Amino acid sequence: MQIEEIKIFLDEKVKKYNQPAFIADDPISIPHLFSKKEDIEIAAFMVATIAWGRRDLILKSASNLMRILKHQPYDFLINADEHDWMELENFYYRTFSAVDGTYFLKALRRIYLEHGGLESLFMDGYQNGGLKYAISHFRDVFLSFDAPQRTHKHVANVKKGSSAKRINMFLRWMVRNDNKGVDFGLWKGISAADLLLPLDLHTGNVSRHLGILTRKQNDMKAVEEVMETLRIFDPLDPVKYDFALFSLGVNEQF
Repeated sequence: MQIEEIKIFLDEKVKKYNQPAFIADDPISIPHLFSKKEDIEIAAFMVATIAWGRRDLILKSASNLMRILKHQPYDFLINADEHDWMELENFYYRTFSAVDGTYFLKALRRIYLEHGGLESLFMDGYQNGGLKYAISHFRDVFLSFDAPQRTHKHVANVKKGSSAKRINMFLRWMVRNDNKGVDFGLWKGISAADLLLPLDLHTGNVSRHLGILTRKQNDMKAVEEVMETLRIFDPLDPVKYDFALFSLGVNEQF
């Protein structure tokens, strides 16, 4: 396909898959259970963190976590007692252990109490150096509360070239605001034009098949390469094409 044909093809797929009907089978269904901003942010961040592998298992584990958090994530972070925190000993997902989950939630508590919340922390980095710097700054702060060494691997390190797929997915959810009912658009200070594609096996392989990505590794250099084309297709909202690229790989085995 020529580049113009690729754009038309992907625009059609965005229109098809950027629909509330597809929420139920996607990790974004978990934060959609909530209406309070902080609850949405916390649920979204935690489910994005464990969003690798089979989606049914991701959703099962995330639902279990929401049960442990008593379906009030923010209230749990602020008001949980020692017994409540002990409940997290029963939570794990693949290599994301109870130790990791407990640290993540206690770090989020510190971020809301000491840094004004997730939006404020990401905004601080974004305003001082753009989106990649915001992701790096977030990691530095997030792991600064005596994080266990084993937990570090669960927070993407863009300084070492990580594609930061899960954080970029979380940011897509928080920032994009197209009134389609899928992404939340809660964070107004970060421009959708600056978002980065949540590059994974599916989006990477489809991008290569279409010829808009040549790099073999799914790393930050690959993200930057494919973003060059996506920003030509839509300079204001390039990451909307995540709907197309991911769904072509998962739903259509493109």
